[in-house]
Amino acid sequence: MTTTTLNGAQILDDVQAFLSRFNAFPDEHCAPMLALWYAHTWAAEHFYITPRLVLSSAEPGSGKTRVLEVSRHLVRTPEMTFSATPAALFRMVGAGPLTILFDEVDAIFDSKGGGNEDLRALVNAGYKRSATVARCKGDAGNMVIERFPVYAPAALAGIAGRMPDTITTRAITIHMRRRRPDERVEAFRERTVEEQSAPIREALATWMEVVGERVGAAYPDMPEGVTDRAAEIWEPLLAIADFAGGRWPETARAACLHFVKAAQTNPTSERIRLLADLRSVFSDRGVTRMSTVEILAVLHSMDEAPWGDYYGRPINARQLAMELSAYGVKVTAFKNGAKTFKGYVIDGPNGLGDAWARYLPEPKSDENSEGEH
Repeated sequence: MTTTTLNGAQILDDVQAFLSRFNAFPDEHCAPMLALWYAHTWAAEHFYITPRLVLSSAEPGSGKTRVLEVSRHLVRTPEMTFSATPAALFRMVGAGPLTILFDEVDAIFDSKGGGNEDLRALVNAGYKRSATVARCKGDAGNMVIERFPVYAPAALAGIAGRMPDTITTRAITIHMRRRRPDERVEAFRERTVEEQSAPIREALATWMEVVGERVGAAYPDMPEGVTDRAAEIWEPLLAIADFAGGRWPETARAACLHFVKAAQTNPTSERIRLLADLRSVFSDRGVTRMSTVEILAVLHSMDEAPWGDYYGRPINARQLAMELSAYGVKVTAFKNGAKTFKGYVIDGPNGLGDAWARYLPEPKSDENSEGEH
């Protein structure tokens, strides 16, 4: 195939069709997003950022590893690993180019997404092209600072809830599910997959080599409402889709809106979840202020929320105040009849309203009424 006969739309169609043979995805937007993500690995050096790809699931056996196995035959210079040390990864990425495919990554973080700061630093910093991570080298008498380049595409698979927020906010996340009995996929046979994927991978690599520099310099139009970090993450994929043409510009933007909306619907941290739950509490009661005692009672009663078992016990007034103080929200004294209460209000410089406006997506309707408690 010569560069003059390359058809970007057809190449992406072939990539999507191939990966869809072996994976059952939760929705129609996953396969085209993956095709674009695979393509971007072949031109990552031309982009300012490389979006992380996160594959999560509530339970094992949901197809995360299979996605990585197929990816290994379509991305640029794959390094599929289960337990590589941060030191080894630093050196492999530095020797690049490399695409990290990290399976069972949840096993190296604790239940709250903490732990293993070196790996977290590599994955966090490595999504920007200019990033380096400094580490000390040598013994105490001859210590020098070595800066490791860490920019590299990375896909990480693990159980939902174990991925650090600092990683998920830099990622496009697919929430994988176990296949139903009626969802059929082809058997994954390594030798067959390797043979059949070779011409598709070659075409993808050749096309991206031809258009990569121009794609990297493009500024694609974002769908309405996609801004800031979300726009930064999706810019490489939309730029590739625009250069491919055909159905891909529209398909890519539909996928973008789908994943961005899903990320907004699923809070990326417990603090964001707390803000969202408090907005619902105030809205459901049609109030503009509530006492701490009443707020805690409602939070503790939320069956699907973490507030009834917050690090081993129900969240208390001190913890609530500490979490909200990060957003400038403070406890306020107010009167209700002859009594004075301490609690939280929507309006004012220390109120919840400003935090809701800054950190939560717009509510579907006006959640705040004029009533008060």
